[in-house]
Amino acid sequence: MAPVCGSAPLCEMELQAFAPADNHCYTVRMKHVVVIGGGISGLTAAYRLHKAGARVTLLEASDHFGGVIGSVRHDDCLLETGPDCWASNKPAAMELANELGLGDQIIGTREGVRRSFILHHGALKRLPEGFFLISPMSIKALIKTPILSWPGKFRMALELLKGVRRNEQDESLASFVRRRFGREALDRIAQPMIAGIYTADPEKLSLKATFPAFIEMERKHGSVIKALRRRAKGEGGKSPSGGEVAKAAGPRYGLFVTFKGGMSVLPDALKAGLPAESIRPNTRVNALKRQGNGWQIGLDGETLSADAVVLALPAQGSANLLRETDADLADALAAIEYAGAAVVNFVFERAQVAHAMDGIGAVIPAVEKRRIIAFSFSSVKFEGRAPEGKAVIRVFMGGALNPEVADLSSDEQTRVALEELRELVGVKGEPLFSIAGAHPGAMAQYHVGHLERVAKIRELAAAHASLAIIGNGFDGVGIPDCIRNANEAATKLMA
Repeated sequence: MAPVCGSAPLCEMELQAFAPADNHCYTVRMKHVVVIGGGISGLTAAYRLHKAGARVTLLEASDHFGGVIGSVRHDDCLLETGPDCWASNKPAAMELANELGLGDQIIGTREGVRRSFILHHGALKRLPEGFFLISPMSIKALIKTPILSWPGKFRMALELLKGVRRNEQDESLASFVRRRFGREALDRIAQPMIAGIYTADPEKLSLKATFPAFIEMERKHGSVIKALRRRAKGEGGKSPSGGEVAKAAGPRYGLFVTFKGGMSVLPDALKAGLPAESIRPNTRVNALKRQGNGWQIGLDGETLSADAVVLALPAQGSANLLRETDADLADALAAIEYAGAAVVNFVFERAQVAHAMDGIGAVIPAVEKRRIIAFSFSSVKFEGRAPEGKAVIRVFMGGALNPEVADLSSDEQTRVALEELRELVGVKGEPLFSIAGAHPGAMAQYHVGHLERVAKIRELAAAHASLAIIGNGFDGVGIPDCIRNANEAATKLMA
């Protein structure tokens, strides 16, 4: 509890601070910060502000805190209706989990199944060791892969001889991959690998904003393959995502971690770390206006006053609230686009699934003309997701290249996902249980020029010292990125 002078009470907005230097008692006003949006960004910002001594009010339009994160228990199975893990090489999430006392609940993917599949002409093919996302690390790995034709392999090998692009302008991921590796490598490898991360159209995805390390590899080594080969031999150490590259086989599954009790453990712990009276679910903000150096927040039938505001919303939502205050800032925010996605979980008897389930899951190239982006064998990927004899499969769908699926009803999404699993992994009969999690407009799209757009937003927002704008639309779409940005916003507002 904050100190008090004599018997003076600690009121809602003020505390009495004792100054030993002159034996006087001073009144110090506690900063009131309103956080709008109860996803992982808003929860983290509210928690940090509360820990720093601010009086916080957290407003969430729904009754669910955690944003796209959602863990569901069905009998003895654990299902994730949003993200099922995060990358441990970015420290913010790990540090927060340890601070909250959750460190002993963190688990990694199962050893022995850290491999993935990719759909190739209707059949699931194992991605061989020696590939890192868009590139092989050796000619041997390239020759062994079953997911490229021999002309495609030859074109990819020519990357070793390609010149260096001198143009400093941003380019799309598709442009980069076609230029260095060829069209088949884009369609069969890069696009499906990247879709599982950004749900984006590679023709629009900014290389600078998403994989700047590949640009550096090209400039420094003249070849991505050469750079990865040297790093695999220990001449440079880390992959573009920060993990070891030796024996790579697609995504760095050894880096992925989650909680024994599911991803909702994290937002639940953050919420529990806030005073109950500061948390307001089912509270929609209708208006936001400047009030001197502070803000007025308009709710249904109520107006709040705040010294500072944190907007932890999709960029378009922040733009709508700021339109009256700063039209230029609102326009800059509205320029960031989003796509919808959906996650459908199924519980089966293990005997219902014909596939060996001897890997983490699979990604689906858009050229295969399927209606899903990827699926994972959740009961194989992490321990504690299903008992012996049961199988949990998680299907990811929607995104920029398949938006119509994201707009379907939950029943239709479940039907589509089940039909795809019947064809791809040989599912028989009906599931024991299923649940769909829809996330309309939740996936930020980092289009070419994204860094410039974000710089413009930061420049315009700097005119409002008591305002912070955070979320997955700016400096990274992952959970660690959102946590890091929320930490920085809280520090700025309390400075």
